[in-house]
Amino acid sequence: MKRAPATRIWRHGAHNAFTDLCLFQGHYYCVFREAAAHVSPDGALRILKSIDGKRWQSVALIQSSIADLRDGKLVVTPDDRLQLLGAGALHDRSQYSYQSYVWFSADGEQWSEAIDVGEPNVWLWRLTWQQGFAWAIGYKCGGGPRLVRLYRSEDGVNFSVWVQTLNNQGYPNESALLFLPDERAVCLLRRDPDVALLGIAKPPYFDWTWQPLNCRVGGPQCLLLPDGRILAAVRLYDRRVRTSLAWLDVDSTTLTEVLQLPSAGDTSYAGMVWHQSRLAVSYYSSHQGRTAIYFCRPRQLPPA
Repeated sequence: MKRAPATRIWRHGAHNAFTDLCLFQGHYYCVFREAAAHVSPDGALRILKSIDGKRWQSVALIQSSIADLRDGKLVVTPDDRLQLLGAGALHDRSQYSYQSYVWFSADGEQWSEAIDVGEPNVWLWRLTWQQGFAWAIGYKCGGGPRLVRLYRSEDGVNFSVWVQTLNNQGYPNESALLFLPDERAVCLLRRDPDVALLGIAKPPYFDWTWQPLNCRVGGPQCLLLPDGRILAAVRLYDRRVRTSLAWLDVDSTTLTEVLQLPSAGDTSYAGMVWHQSRLAVSYYSSHQGRTAIYFCRPRQLPPA
């Protein structure tokens, strides 16, 4: 199995993890959680900026006095703002335990105050803008039935439930959602401790078909390449835990690992963008000791 070289771009925090990557106004923006530990009350979302993927600077640190902020995700809105989605594990759990938030920025450095979105105790995992609508899949947490829901919003703030129970097979949670040129929606869904699921739907995205994939995954992200192939970044569990790139074949319902990223132990949660005919990936790993943030630009992607 081929391995891609990667550069460590941040390790100042005691625990640095759960990344996402976005291209905005000609710069890479990488967001991740910085805290004392994998689970701790002090989680904050740090944002790095780079023009070339080699030199990075910290441009924002988003904190909360009421919650451990986790799993930041970045997306560019239709009106060319940078939008950040994250979840807060609340310090006061007398009413509920989790709340999702969004923040907005015109320059990637100055950010709005946090805005509550979605439903309490449903973790909105990632935003995908498609034809003027923001779509998000959230998973139930903090007790109760284990399921994922599909949400839609016209403004990226006010989300309504589009599909009440998108999937409830086992313990579905983290997801990657993308839309194909033929308008089909594709969802790569983590399901613990079982193999992942692949969901497909046609507009208006009410009726979904689900098939089991050939492996278990964590921290899924998917990217539709210009040539029509779908690339996934996932944590794999067979042999040893690692972060890898894999081709997702919708027709055969398979993930084929093609490139391992330097990683081990506490690792995964990658972000991906396609820029200048080349892939860029952010992720975190503990293979060099303390968890750190890494950036990778493979020169070539192996075929499936």
